[in-house]
Amino acid sequence: MTNRPALDITLDQLLGREVLARNGTKIGHLEELRCTGKSPYQVTEYVIGMAGLFDRLHVVRAVIGVKPRGYIADAGQIDVSDPRRPTLTCAAEELRRL
Repeated sequence: MTNRPALDITLDQLLGREVLARNGTKIGHLEELRCTGKSPYQVTEYVIGMAGLFDRLHVVRAVIGVKPRGYIADAGQIDVSDPRRPTLTCAAEELRRL
């Protein structure tokens, strides 16, 4: 992880955005951000994919009957310097699966 300057980005600039791999491949939509517990908040993890959406909306897997897929990226694994195009800084295989 590199030391990048802190960015002030609002949640609505990121949530729902398509996350791209470095080669332009679509990985999934950014559905949840996990942050430190105290202000000023810092993102510690990003949740990508339907699993993140269901988690954010508190949808229980038993209700929908399927296990949604998704990934967890550590803060340093996504470049959000352009909030319209969040991009992985690592290989997709390095992300944790949900």
